[in-house]
Amino acid sequence: MTTVPDETSESTLFTLDAVKADLMEVDAMFQACLNWNYGDRDSRVWNLYEKNKVSQWNATTDIDWDHDVQFGAELSEENGARLASFVVGEGSPVPRELLTQFRWEYQAWMCSQFLHGEQGALVTTARLVETVPDLDAKTYAASQVADEARHVEAFARYVDEKLQSVYPINPGLKTLLHDLLSESRWDIVYLGMQVVVEGLAITALRLASSGFGDPVIRQITRMVAQDEARHIAFGVTALTGMYSQVTAAELREREDFLLEAIQLMSRRFMLREVWERMDLDVAKGLHFARTNPMMATYRQMLFQQVILVLRQLDMLSDRVKDLLIAENLVRPETLRIR
Repeated sequence: MTTVPDETSESTLFTLDAVKADLMEVDAMFQACLNWNYGDRDSRVWNLYEKNKVSQWNATTDIDWDHDVQFGAELSEENGARLASFVVGEGSPVPRELLTQFRWEYQAWMCSQFLHGEQGALVTTARLVETVPDLDAKTYAASQVADEARHVEAFARYVDEKLQSVYPINPGLKTLLHDLLSESRWDIVYLGMQVVVEGLAITALRLASSGFGDPVIRQITRMVAQDEARHIAFGVTALTGMYSQVTAAELREREDFLLEAIQLMSRRFMLREVWERMDLDVAKGLHFARTNPMMATYRQMLFQQVILVLRQLDMLSDRVKDLLIAENLVRPETLRIR
């Protein structure tokens, strides 16, 4: 038997430690479920699966990667300068001479968070394949896993090749993903990923597709948003009517989870990481993000889809409404509209 030299072993351990530094490991106990009742495939979830099969796209061939993206270049009004108009005004931490830099840093931050969120969706949806009891839901979730892998591929290539600038995962998103991957109850995974994360993502992607400054990312965000619409429909279909059948204690647990998830995602859009990277006044930046009317309107737009779905699922309770109002994520009069 060949003896491996000690220095090789140490090198291997060092390499493994270096790889581990880039990982988020989550210990979880959950129950895998198989269903031997194959039956007829005529449910609403199966119809979504059929739509998914014919709506696939290829991140390598269906996106024009030839466009040269110059990170830091001046942006005209025609190619996306309006994206960052919300940081112009009284109380802004961004001086006008740094506005172009902010536009690019904001785009890099958003695309990085899209990328991290898509990997979170990839792993949590794979968990659903194992844990949901319904075979149609397992089949659709498996097709969504392929979608999420494609989204990760597209955003990773864009960030790596075009922007060459990446931000770490936002702490709020990281905490929510950790909670979801630690969760053994599959319906809470649906609530967290299909309702909250995907609900925020679809609006953010649509805003990005019209606001970002180059055709590559606009094409990526448009195509990903089309997939996300089906993913949200999957969550709504799977959960519709479920919460009228649970106990008061179980309903309270779901409500508690939603309160935490909403709070985490609300504070995700304070842009702390951008203020820090640009070496701006962080306290001023956080205050501006929290109080500026345009930024408040932007967050309210992001949460519109989440609120719509929660209403459909009868999960828009008084406690959830109170939090949405307290975090300025909705205008109070909007919640009175049925």
